[in-house]
Amino acid sequence: MKKFNFRKVLDGLTASSPGGSGGGGGSGAGGGSVHPGGTAGAAGTPRDEIQETLTSDYFQICKTVRHGFPYLPTALAFDPVQKILAIGTRTGAIRILGRPGVDCYCQHESGAAVLQLQFLINEGALVSASADDALHLWNLRQKRPAILHSLKFNRERITYCHLPFQSKWLYVGTERGNTHIVNIESFILSGYVIMWNKAIELSTKTHPGPVVHLSDSPRDEGKLLIGYENGTVVLWDLRSKRADLRAYYDEAIHSVAWHHEGKQFMCSHSDGSLTLWNLKSPNRPFQTTIPHGKIQRDGKKTESCKPILKVEYKTCKSSEPFVIFSGGLSYDKACRRPSLTIMHGKAITVLEMDHPIVDFLTLCETPYPNEFQEPYAVVVLLEKDLIVVDLTQSNFPIFENPYPIDIHESPVTCTEYFADCPPDLIPVLYSVGAKHKKQGYSNKEWPISGGAWNLGAQTYPEIIVTGHADGSVKFWDASAITLQMLYKLKTSKVFEKQKPGEGKATAEIVEEDPFAVQMMYWCPESRIFCVAGVSAYVLVYRFSKHEVNTEIASLEVRLQYEVEDIITPEPEIIPPFPDASSQLPSLKSLSGSTNTVACEGTMKDSIPCLSVKSRPVRMPPGYQVDLVIQLVWVDGEPPQQITSLAVNSAYGLVAFGNCNGLAVVDFIQKTVLLSMGTLDLYGSSDPYQRQPRSPRKSKQFAADNFCMRGLSNFYPDLTKRIRTSYQSLTELSDSPVSLELERCKSPTSDHVNGHCTSPTSQSCSSGKRLSSADVSKANRRGPGRPPFRKAQSAACMEISLPVTTEENRENSFSRSRSSSVSSIDRDSKESITALYFMESFARKHDSAVSPCLWVGTGLGMVLILSLNLPASDDSRQSEPVMVSPSGTVLTLKGAVLTFACLDCVGTLTHPPYEVWRDPHSADDAEKTRKRKLVMHSPSSSQDMGDHQFAVICSEKQAKVFSLPSQTCLYVHNITETSFLLRADVVTLCNSVCLACFCANGHIMTLSLPSLRPLLDVNYLPVTDMRIARTFCFTNEGQALYLSSPTEIQRLTYSQEMCDNLQDMLGDLFTPVETPEAQNRGFLKGLFGGSGQAFDREELFGEATAGKASRSLAQHIPGSGGIEGVRGAAGGVIGDLTRARIALDERGQKLGELDERTASMMASAEAFSKHAHEVMLKYKDKKWYQF
Repeated sequence: MKKFNFRKVLDGLTASSPGGSGGGGGSGAGGGSVHPGGTAGAAGTPRDEIQETLTSDYFQICKTVRHGFPYLPTALAFDPVQKILAIGTRTGAIRILGRPGVDCYCQHESGAAVLQLQFLINEGALVSASADDALHLWNLRQKRPAILHSLKFNRERITYCHLPFQSKWLYVGTERGNTHIVNIESFILSGYVIMWNKAIELSTKTHPGPVVHLSDSPRDEGKLLIGYENGTVVLWDLRSKRADLRAYYDEAIHSVAWHHEGKQFMCSHSDGSLTLWNLKSPNRPFQTTIPHGKIQRDGKKTESCKPILKVEYKTCKSSEPFVIFSGGLSYDKACRRPSLTIMHGKAITVLEMDHPIVDFLTLCETPYPNEFQEPYAVVVLLEKDLIVVDLTQSNFPIFENPYPIDIHESPVTCTEYFADCPPDLIPVLYSVGAKHKKQGYSNKEWPISGGAWNLGAQTYPEIIVTGHADGSVKFWDASAITLQMLYKLKTSKVFEKQKPGEGKATAEIVEEDPFAVQMMYWCPESRIFCVAGVSAYVLVYRFSKHEVNTEIASLEVRLQYEVEDIITPEPEIIPPFPDASSQLPSLKSLSGSTNTVACEGTMKDSIPCLSVKSRPVRMPPGYQVDLVIQLVWVDGEPPQQITSLAVNSAYGLVAFGNCNGLAVVDFIQKTVLLSMGTLDLYGSSDPYQRQPRSPRKSKQFAADNFCMRGLSNFYPDLTKRIRTSYQSLTELSDSPVSLELERCKSPTSDHVNGHCTSPTSQSCSSGKRLSSADVSKANRRGPGRPPFRKAQSAACMEISLPVTTEENRENSFSRSRSSSVSSIDRDSKESITALYFMESFARKHDSAVSPCLWVGTGLGMVLILSLNLPASDDSRQSEPVMVSPSGTVLTLKGAVLTFACLDCVGTLTHPPYEVWRDPHSADDAEKTRKRKLVMHSPSSSQDMGDHQFAVICSEKQAKVFSLPSQTCLYVHNITETSFLLRADVVTLCNSVCLACFCANGHIMTLSLPSLRPLLDVNYLPVTDMRIARTFCFTNEGQALYLSSPTEIQRLTYSQEMCDNLQDMLGDLFTPVETPEAQNRGFLKGLFGGSGQAFDREELFGEATAGKASRSLAQHIPGSGGIEGVRGAAGGVIGDLTRARIALDERGQKLGELDERTASMMASAEAFSKHAHEVMLKYKDKKWYQF
């Protein structure tokens, strides 16, 4: 266990900063970050030797499980014995589903779309055919399936595959109309080929088209039915290598289905017709129907309909057969939804679907094609859903789906992940969510029930929260790598629904999805939940188990960028901090005609984007809105979207910021405490002189450039902008600016990073420490109060810097953000990018911690605001909370992403919180009970000590400061050429680390507090804005992101979890005995003409059929051999499991053989005995005596 001493680190800091060369002027991570002159208050005490337990051995990256609906599905297969379902997708993925908890994801390396899937029924294997004309054999007898063999066709394109039950020969149809045969065991092509020109009649002049169907006759396995696209059907005799019959129809064929007796088959066609053919009279179909066609006026011909893409013909012993098909609707109903039609006897039922049908399968009681099928359910794969219909009930209800496939019900816009949260949360959320369950589902068990799953060793509760485009928020139980929805909250219910036709006249800033959830902040301990919406509002929710009828409290906040375009040579006449009401007219007149609006009547001012419901609203048990805070239009300029959000239940405060400034709201007293432009927050510590700018310019800014975290980035049809952290002058000096600024108090010069600007410029923010009394005065003026502005001295010298153009900002994530390019936003906007409430030392010489709000900006500045809270619980309801800038300013490179606080022994200090109590409890004692506050982390029982560590991470670097001395102890330049998208301080193995996800795809972890690199893996290139918006880390080494619009991918960066993952995953294959075939009678068995397996071996084997042409297909060994299986299935454990299963099966077969041998011996003994008796009886008789 290595010990780190602060003094040693101060002496040799560059050792822990591999990215040492910053940009320009000695701004490397070494010298510029540490203040040898600044004396850390506790830097010499023995307690400063922090023992860090985490090493690189604790970390490893691997994917754990993927949840949600398979994106862009293309194929479907079901194993009727194992009862598992496989779905293939356009991206080459395969999802295999069994009972809840059994959910496996595997991916073709080529990424080619999956055309078709075929299970080797009850064999623990799956064949996939992909769009790059390759066949793959997957081994499912391991928890992570791997490819055993691949066969790549070179000259022909695969169109259809068929694997008969209990056969090892796979039929493969091609685009040229030929049929090839593949040995499943060796994955080698047989020399036996059915050429299209041999199958059709010689007199036929046209090519029959691709093979669209292959199936062997249920009556005789030696007969293969081949369907060609142009309407030709051939029954091929495999033994005699000739066509037994040929049927022709003048409409294209889409699918073919057999009657189980093998005497009839049904075809579906492109004109919406179904034809039924009898083998005895193949000249024409003996029945033709167009199920959805209307008889035309002439009464002779039924009108054509849309193509029937697939038909299944399933027989029942006790009732009429089922004919089930997709498509075939009439053309005159253009707006009609996709449908599945079920014909049972004379009854026709049309089931309309919400999405187009990709494929469907009928689930039957028997795997044998030559028995009564007895269908009991239909699995329907839609483009965005999976449903299962119960066929055993006359109204055909659907089964309630146990899988979490409705993640994408509305597009996911943001995610949060909470591991090791309070254990009572999951049952509480489930209890309020269960009341919203839908009725009308089938009462039968979910039929896809295969595989096995156990809880595993991981026991801590996990919750995933997803925010959606329609304003809904879903809470999911994610414990033990499963996913189950607990509770759904609809945030849009707070607002009035907009009536059609009002769109143009309202103050909305987002045309599509105005309620979309942009950011979420959840405190699981206090159950306070906060949502920031895309229409510039914040909702504060409290949790209650009781229904309540109440009006919705709302506040409106003006938040405007405060720099005015005032051109005057005499800055003295402008007071540095004018009173909002008295100075406003003079400011307007000074700013000249550019700031006046010709038509005051049309200018939107003090209008929120959405209207809150004014009438009392019924709120069911669960999350109930406590307060709505809306940003309003200011002088015709729309409110900018919210870029940061934080809430603290102990303080009763919520803070949020955007590119204009910061607002702090007291949600207990329902008052606005602070509403300030970013520049005002600096007080006397503003490190920049910025170019004054006309507010009129911001109209274009508002229209063209929504903030990065806006929903516009989630949808391709809205304007896409990626927030660019402009590497400003912070890169020239990494030191906390407050130290420099306190030394320089000259009224005639402003020191900007050590450079003196014009001697005539005046420090326009002198004496600007704002008391919250002034703010509250200004804010209490109500929604119609004049805007609160700051007059910036116009004589400040413009800093000459490279300016980024609008075009350059639109570059992708891979764009180099070199630290040598120092630039500032041409609009001088400084977004608030990170907020954090904690008990901290606000100023240098503080002797005790106090409530603080840490504020991080897009220019890498960190400000600390002091919070003065009433002492007693009673006075908290009435006395005002004071918020004031402390004057402390720290700097980093790049936009600030996250904060955390460690106590003096290096333990993570959690922000204080209020213990949850039900606000609407029926118990009076509960209502009057005092607020119970937990002021710091229960994990450290000792006092927090006389100092603490502040961990701050930006897009470019991480720093650890000692407080209250504000000395930068450690710094690590994380990336020079890219930038971080997400950073979180997380706990792992009873220790703490900083986890980072970079735009170049790297996942990194750094030790705390020393910022030693522990892990750096190039995991996932950010190809999509969706990944950037949804990636998040949590405790215990877990993380997630949206891998597709419909799927959540979870991963772990913990070595321990990687080691235990094998035990947590479900088993896809469980030993199940294949059901016995029905007794077909002695004569049928003897003379039924059924081609047995040895026939196929004899026909297709190399001895008879010869070898196929080598150029036709290439065999590729898979990674599913011993080495691949070890990697995929976890080494020896997987091998032992497979060996045990093999032994079990071998033992079972040996047992059966033993019984048969004993039975044969008994019958042989009986025969011997009878023969001996007969011999004795006739032994002494002469031949003529018989």
